Amino acid sequence: MSELAHTNHTEKKDFLVRSSSLKDVRSFCREVFEKLHIDQSLKDELVLAIAEAAQNIVKHAYKDSPDTEDKMVVQISCKENKLQIGFYDMGTPVDPGKVKHREIDNVKPGGLGTFFIQQIMDAVEFKDGKKPWINHLVLTKQL
Repeated sequence: MSELAHTNHTEKKDFLVRSSSLKDVRSFCREVFEKLHIDQSLKDELVLAIAEAAQNIVKHAYKDSPDTEDKMVVQISCKENKLQIGFYDMGTPVDPGKVKHREIDNVKPGGLGTFFIQQIMDAVEFKDGKKPWINHLVLTKQL
């Protein structure tokens, strides 16, 4: 990592809760990680974890309202070499006890997003959403 890496920096952006927004979520994250001078290989992993988390919001928190006009917010903060990515949404409340990936040996598409997120990140926490938010997911990575 370069010497310039990991300055204190925060950016956030809101996105329509739709699968079509995931490309924009990935682009936003790549732009912020460029500013933070994060190595390419780590950047790719982080973008994968973020895209998976955003996809889970679309797929699970909003499964009953696919045409919602709701927005989800993605906030990326870096302070003292600790990267935090926050997700905020107003979808169906998440029960953290029910969030788990499928068996790794079960060869089929899908269902491994949370596995990848847990492998890439140091911490995955569901926090109480502060109004108007219902869900607040925080992914943390020590850089």
